[in-house]
Amino acid sequence: MSNRATRRAAERLQTAKSATPADAPINVTTPQQAFAAAAGSAHPESEISQDRVAANRANAQFSTGPTSVEGKAKASMNALKTGLTGRTVLLPTDDALAYQRHLHSYFKQFAPTTDEEKSLVQSIADTDWRLLRIFPLEASIWAVARIKLADLHPEVSDPITRQALIDGEIQLAYRKDLSNLALQERRLRNHSAADTAQLEKLRAAHHQKHETDFAQATVMYKSAIRRNLPFDPAFFGFVFSIEELEQHVTREQASCFLKGLPSDLTQEQFEALMTQAKVSQAA
Repeated sequence: MSNRATRRAAERLQTAKSATPADAPINVTTPQQAFAAAAGSAHPESEISQDRVAANRANAQFSTGPTSVEGKAKASMNALKTGLTGRTVLLPTDDALAYQRHLHSYFKQFAPTTDEEKSLVQSIADTDWRLLRIFPLEASIWAVARIKLADLHPEVSDPITRQALIDGEIQLAYRKDLSNLALQERRLRNHSAADTAQLEKLRAAHHQKHETDFAQATVMYKSAIRRNLPFDPAFFGFVFSIEELEQHVTREQASCFLKGLPSDLTQEQFEALMTQAKVSQAA
């Protein structure tokens, strides 16, 4: 209520009190009730509408939509029409086991190692799962359209020409639906490509760090061997095991021996390594 309306209501209340006889019963009302009663009859429509508009605008700032889990889940389905744009990946008609196999194949292919990589692989798999719906949806549009428009152009006797004309009518009548599918396909493919590029960038950086750390750990391990000192890779922040470092150093020494470069291996040791390798491969 505006200041002007408040003053008017107070004036009417005071006038009503002064006009009431001394022995007449007095209705006890709160100031808020009196103001509301007076303002209800005297408020100009323009002032009411302005006040309501201001209140609505203020209240709108606090409107954040549903807050419960159930409400959010219901709201998330509002824009889900074809299963191409919604956050929900699986539709009621989807095969959950087929989706799990689809997801497993992507994790097996990309073999993510960090949480960020796993999130990207999940996104790529979900996007490609949505892409798999494009062709069936397009085929269903054409199937429905050909049934509905099958009676067009009866004057054309040649069946090939008539079907070509009907297909043209379908393109015109259903161009919005077909164009929407094409648009969604482009968006999904672009999204998948962006996620794949980001994943490859992360994997390259991870691989480079792995190689750098492994080379550093190898140098430290060989130095510890020469000085007859213990070496714990985990203590220095490495994720490699002693066995991995030993195998790497052994292969390195064998490669140097075979090339005629300085090596700690004797010929007997080299031959024993080759024999052991053959046995392992046969097993």
